[in-house]
Amino acid sequence: MASEELAQKLQRRLQLEESGAAAEGEAEAVKGAVEAGEVEERSCLTASAGAELSAKLCRRQDINEGAAQPRRAAVFNPYTEFKEFSRRQIKDMERMFRLYDSGRDGYIDLMELKLMMEKLGAPQTHLGLKNMIKEVDEDFDGKLSFREFLLIFHKAAAGELEEDSGLLTLAKLSEIDVSIEGVKGAKNFFEAKAQALSSASKFEAEIKAEQDERKREEEERKHRRAAFRELKSAFTQ
Repeated sequence: MASEELAQKLQRRLQLEESGAAAEGEAEAVKGAVEAGEVEERSCLTASAGAELSAKLCRRQDINEGAAQPRRAAVFNPYTEFKEFSRRQIKDMERMFRLYDSGRDGYIDLMELKLMMEKLGAPQTHLGLKNMIKEVDEDFDGKLSFREFLLIFHKAAAGELEEDSGLLTLAKLSEIDVSIEGVKGAKNFFEAKAQALSSASKFEAEIKAEQDERKREEEERKHRRAAFRELKSAFTQ
């Protein structure tokens, strides 16, 4: 009896040892699979990072060689970037830009520029129009954004355009006078920039004048509405 009991205990012990070894082996297998997965994931991440870095290096090389342009920030503020112009001048330029942006896509393309020059009384050849765009086309998309449109007047004010340039003709024929008001009669553009740095108070005055003008218009509308109501009540009595 004792020998049978001892035999059962030994068999039970053997089973426990075998199951423990199996569990340990399974745990090792799982651990190995996880480690292999981590290694593979690290390898994929490294490859991805390497491709991204390679793309950035290639773009930087293109920029250095002039084959690509640096990306500009999405936010563009003409009042801070083109400080040599007054708010009124920039608004006039924006009005003119929108007038000829017949497609309402935020760009003036070749055909829209053709129409603009014809309206200004200085029609250009197809090649002449392409050269005009090329002079200020920073992103090489073959059309003028509002920033590039402002560059026309910027270059005109700075004396950076040739006398026979179509862009200079555009700037002269427009109703926006940048040769006098824009640079305040400065001898060169650097002097104009120095003068522009002290124009913050003028900007504030222009903003206040615009706000006062809007208030005045609103008051006039209120008076007209009140007068209309009085007249209407007089007829309904």
